[in-house]
Amino acid sequence: MQSPSAASPEPIFTGFHALSDPLRISVIELLRNQELCVCDLCEALEVSQSKLSFHLKTLKEAGLVRSRQQGRWIYYSLNIPQFAVLEQYLCEFRRLSQILPARLCKEPS
Repeated sequence: MQSPSAASPEPIFTGFHALSDPLRISVIELLRNQELCVCDLCEALEVSQSKLSFHLKTLKEAGLVRSRQQGRWIYYSLNIPQFAVLEQYLCEFRRLSQILPARLCKEPS
């Protein structure tokens, strides 16, 4: 069986990169329960819209959040299937029951 990362490693790289920032983790946590507009996210996180926009763009490019526009506001929600891709990647490590030791290197002559 081919690991999820073997076919296309890009979603794995971008997903974990997006999750490597504390502010982006806070956004994910807020979106965990409901869709929120940018204004609600800015207020809850106490950040400017310009700063938040940079982080939301990173999360969107990683496929971790979705956006939709309604009137002049943009609403964000989690893209659960992309989280499943990252989860599947990590599950592959849990399935490794034993990691083989390194083979012994030959001494130089």
